Amino acid sequence: MKKFKESFAHGIFLAAALASILAVLLICVFLFVNGIPAMKEIGFFKFLTGTKWAPGDVPAAYGILSMIVGSIHITAGAILIGVPIGILTAVFMSRFCPKRLYRPLKAAVDLLAGIPSVVYGFFGLVVLVPAIRNITTALGDAFGWNWIYSNGSSILTASVLLGVMILPTIIGVSESAIRAVPDSYYEGALALGATHERSVFFTVVPAARSGIMAGVILGIGRAIGETMAVIMVAGNQPRITGNIFKGIRTLTSNIVIEMGYAEGLHREALIATGVVLFVFILIINLLFSMLKRRSER
Repeated sequence: MKKFKESFAHGIFLAAALASILAVLLICVFLFVNGIPAMKEIGFFKFLTGTKWAPGDVPAAYGILSMIVGSIHITAGAILIGVPIGILTAVFMSRFCPKRLYRPLKAAVDLLAGIPSVVYGFFGLVVLVPAIRNITTALGDAFGWNWIYSNGSSILTASVLLGVMILPTIIGVSESAIRAVPDSYYEGALALGATHERSVFFTVVPAARSGIMAGVILGIGRAIGETMAVIMVAGNQPRITGNIFKGIRTLTSNIVIEMGYAEGLHREALIATGVVLFVFILIINLLFSMLKRRSER
């Protein structure tokens, strides 16, 4: 009977694992079967390097370079804002936080993780957009910087909002990784004469590097794939700009905005946009795997 239970449990776990693999394979098949033909019809390089997206024109234009650049800009901004804050918060919670403060702080982080993205979007629309608009207007009037004027819906606003949204993921995974480091590492550093701060930042944190990187990668994945909040604060303008105070459109926003009424080649081009986004995430995961292998050597 015991062997039967073990075999049954083994079969259940195997079926769950195979179902997960099958789901990923089905998603890949659907995306590539529907997206690759559109790329061939439009032109692979024309699709990836074209700067004009105008499905309603005659002839129609399907270039997603502006949206690729927009996604990179917003994701990079979210990384610059969210990663340092997230890692330092995780270090504080795991090694410096008083016991009385830990529970409310942990509850606040968990609450951030449970807030729907559309609520973040409303917060950005009501609070961040007017704040950025007022700040840029004041700076532009004070210093005569015409390039800084903004209506508030911009790369900067979306980056700040996404930086906040990825914090729970980075904090949760990084804190778990830091707590998993054996106490002997910290105690050994103290025995050698290091202070508490140096023992944590030069011994414990480097030992948890792999787990911290995993948290960062998960946060980046959420930043790239976020849609609703970005639609509400990014401006949704398909253009290439290096000015963080101007609006742009991301790959995910483009799919959501136009998929409801798209048909024919337009719809297939949007699916092809999903293929590009999927490839981006695969590249990020591969880079993480390579960095993890190097760190383990």
